Amino acid sequence: MKADVILGLQWGDEGKGKIVDLLAPSYDIIARFQGGPNAGHTIEIGGRKHILHLIPSGIFHPGIQNLIGNGVIIDPVIFRQETEGLKETGIHPAETLLISDRAHLILPTHRLLDACYEQSKAEKKIGSTLKGIGPAYTDKTARIGLRTGDLTDRDFRTRYELLKKHHLQLAAAAGISSNDILIDGLSLDAYEKAWFESLEVLLAFKMVDNALFLNRSLERGMKVLAEGAQGTLLDVDFGSYPYVTSSSTTAGGVSTGLGIPPSRIGEVYGVFKAYCTRVGNGPFPTELNDETGQLLRDLGHEYGSTTGRPRRCGWLDLPALRYAIMINGVSRLIMMKADVLNHLPEIGVCTQYRIDDRLSDFPEARESASVFEAACIALPGWQSEPDPALPFDSQPDAFKSYVSFIEKAVDRKISVLSLGAERNQTLMRDRE
Repeated sequence: MKADVILGLQWGDEGKGKIVDLLAPSYDIIARFQGGPNAGHTIEIGGRKHILHLIPSGIFHPGIQNLIGNGVIIDPVIFRQETEGLKETGIHPAETLLISDRAHLILPTHRLLDACYEQSKAEKKIGSTLKGIGPAYTDKTARIGLRTGDLTDRDFRTRYELLKKHHLQLAAAAGISSNDILIDGLSLDAYEKAWFESLEVLLAFKMVDNALFLNRSLERGMKVLAEGAQGTLLDVDFGSYPYVTSSSTTAGGVSTGLGIPPSRIGEVYGVFKAYCTRVGNGPFPTELNDETGQLLRDLGHEYGSTTGRPRRCGWLDLPALRYAIMINGVSRLIMMKADVLNHLPEIGVCTQYRIDDRLSDFPEARESASVFEAACIALPGWQSEPDPALPFDSQPDAFKSYVSFIEKAVDRKISVLSLGAERNQTLMRDRE
């Protein structure tokens, strides 16, 4: 048995949470493989909105095992808040959620450093969520981080204090005192108190060696879906560096974040929006800084589920989409939020870039490329509401033409079309 993968093909916020929730009944295990509480997967069920930051999006289905893998980093305070929120809806995550004993912890001082580093960049800020992601992954790479499996060690508190001291020294060297920055409105001492209290919640969950657990599960014929966070264009290696996240958001991150070998990866589901959005700074060739961009923001409710910040909005970027499909080896495409475009008379699509007075079919790896200008064409809008209850062939002609244009441009069929936030507002073309 092979593990399937679902990941984002843009700058995150593509709508992966809804699709994981939709596909979950076909799987035995949903495993998150990277990222941390900087992610925000939004799922709407029965008119109620749920936002998950750390817990896999299969948690709403009884009988399905969920796993937080070793590639994920965990803030115990946010984890506790998330589990308590689920309990209020009748979901008891401890019954179906496992946690890797190799997942790294985000310390309160990681969040302090995150704010410190972002503040020091001035106009070069990357737009960090200030959740401590970068500093926590830095300590992981430097081999000084603390992991969930360390929580029961006798010397855990000693190691914690040494790492905290190191972080405070780094902040002081940058001219920042622990009193200068609040963490979610709390002082460092207050957040640290909540952090240690939250460790008890974390310790109530079963911890496993996820590589052994997943590979043995696959050998027994169990079906696994690996869930990614953020998007391909935010990958630390292949994204628009340095305006990226700190983990591997591509299919390659499945092997390092879960311990599943490349030979055991099956279908790769690539999720993208019918247009583009981005949170934070960095190149965005198709960005619309006008009334149309604001209209997309309003119609799509494009405000960060983690930060609440308004997202930058623009037309669909085909060169970037082709690039993301290539890097991930995407076998199935899923297009989200087509309904946001329902009433636009014209829809722009970027087919190429103009970079330094030449045309390019792929994004430049170098942020130093002086000019990223999107070469766009206009396609007719469908100005109606496609019906998910009808087959694709019965949808509005302009809608079908838009989908077919994308499929031809990227040489992949779009298997799933999301036409709204609810589960039933989805057109599953593979079932036709």
